[in-house]
Amino acid sequence: MGLFWYFCSMLNMGKYEAVIGLEIHAQLSTESKLFCDDATSFGAAPNTHVSPITLGHPGTLPKTNTKAIEYAIKMGLACNCSIAKENYFARKNYFYPDLPKGYQISQHTTPICVGGHVTLNTKDGEKCIQLNRIHLEEDAGKSIHDQSPTHTLIDLNRAGTPLIEIVTEPCIHSAEDAFLYVTEVRKLVRWLGVCDGNMEEGSLRCDANVSVRLKGDPTLGTKVEVKNLNSIRNIKKAIEFEIERLIHLKETGGTIIQQTRSFDANNDTTFSIRDKEDANDYRYFPDPDLAPFNLTEAYIASIKAGLPSLPNELKSTWKSTYELSTYDIEQLCDNKEESDFFITLTKQTTHYKAAANWIIGPIREYLHETAQTYAQLYHAIPYLVELFNLVESGQLNFSVATSKVFKAVMENPQSPIQYAVDQNLIQSQSIEEIEMWINEVLAEHPEKVAAYKKGKKGLIGLFMGEVKKKSKGKADPKKTTQLLEEKLSS
Repeated sequence: MGLFWYFCSMLNMGKYEAVIGLEIHAQLSTESKLFCDDATSFGAAPNTHVSPITLGHPGTLPKTNTKAIEYAIKMGLACNCSIAKENYFARKNYFYPDLPKGYQISQHTTPICVGGHVTLNTKDGEKCIQLNRIHLEEDAGKSIHDQSPTHTLIDLNRAGTPLIEIVTEPCIHSAEDAFLYVTEVRKLVRWLGVCDGNMEEGSLRCDANVSVRLKGDPTLGTKVEVKNLNSIRNIKKAIEFEIERLIHLKETGGTIIQQTRSFDANNDTTFSIRDKEDANDYRYFPDPDLAPFNLTEAYIASIKAGLPSLPNELKSTWKSTYELSTYDIEQLCDNKEESDFFITLTKQTTHYKAAANWIIGPIREYLHETAQTYAQLYHAIPYLVELFNLVESGQLNFSVATSKVFKAVMENPQSPIQYAVDQNLIQSQSIEEIEMWINEVLAEHPEKVAAYKKGKKGLIGLFMGEVKKKSKGKADPKKTTQLLEEKLSS
């Protein structure tokens, strides 16, 4: 994009309002496909997860995967949707070169989940992104265009994998809000365990419908659709580019054409794939090979009862129960495994802030370094609680606790108290001993003492560091600071 175009678009941004609708396709984490027993795992050799049903052989009959239905309902309930009790699948008659039977099976016109919303925490406060629907459908295979100079190759492993398509209303008005929304949806599908949310492997993909209109104009503008965006950053960049491009066309008298576009990550621009004059007529009709399925209130209620506490519920509870900062809560609610571990931990200690600090800091770092998961850490909870108590009671320096005791206890499960005593790490509470270390440090740095007394109060940090070295971390920081200030002011 030229600089002149960019600056012109920026000058005119205030006149226009972007209108954005998103369609997120999430592959469900079922072991088998939507209508047959073929595996859905990623990374297998091409065309090995196929069977006569995937290949559309005559005479084969599909059968609906009930786990996929359960996962769709889970997501619908988490997004505050109404769940349709009477359901069926329909054939979408539109040529797919990577679906051998020649059509896709979908619920597009009769979704299992209707309405609903996803709540975002933005810099301007909470926003509700309204959903139109969530429906079930099967994925298509994968066309590969870059492995042969003369042919397009087809891998049908993905064909028939169950998807939910999460469709918003055209109610998003900035690339930033679109970014936050997709981030929240990805966190939600992972939290529920219905999708791994891996955009690099194609488990989560997004299409963005973008238009612009003059602020205050209720009429929607001509939209363009940017297809198959495979990273959250690219979604934001593609929408930003399209908003600027559409405003530029408006301002220069150009014509906005309803078209499908793709995103070029090499230069952060979009390019046209095909023009769309009218909406496609997919000629949906109920699939005669698949029986309709009806959901009972009891079945829906049983799924609802099994839902985990959702991030927004936990945030509200933790703020009042644990009195944690907003930052701590946001961090702990970003990952369900971490959140579950925190909940278990806080059942055994009242040092809630300490537990949060340890998880966000040393524990995360340790798990990253050792490539372990929280599931492997539950056995160590009694030791962690003991460690918190040592630090919070002032018996152990936090730095020593994290760098020495914690790692030793993780590598060889043992009592932190016993280890700290054996290694002579327990902090000294003796005024006489701390004064001895302080006197030695001050005697070794007379010029720094003089500078401090002349006003360089920042040197207190140097003295503290020297006392820490001399005491090998055993000097209580609070008492050391107090005694240092008293001696330096005399």
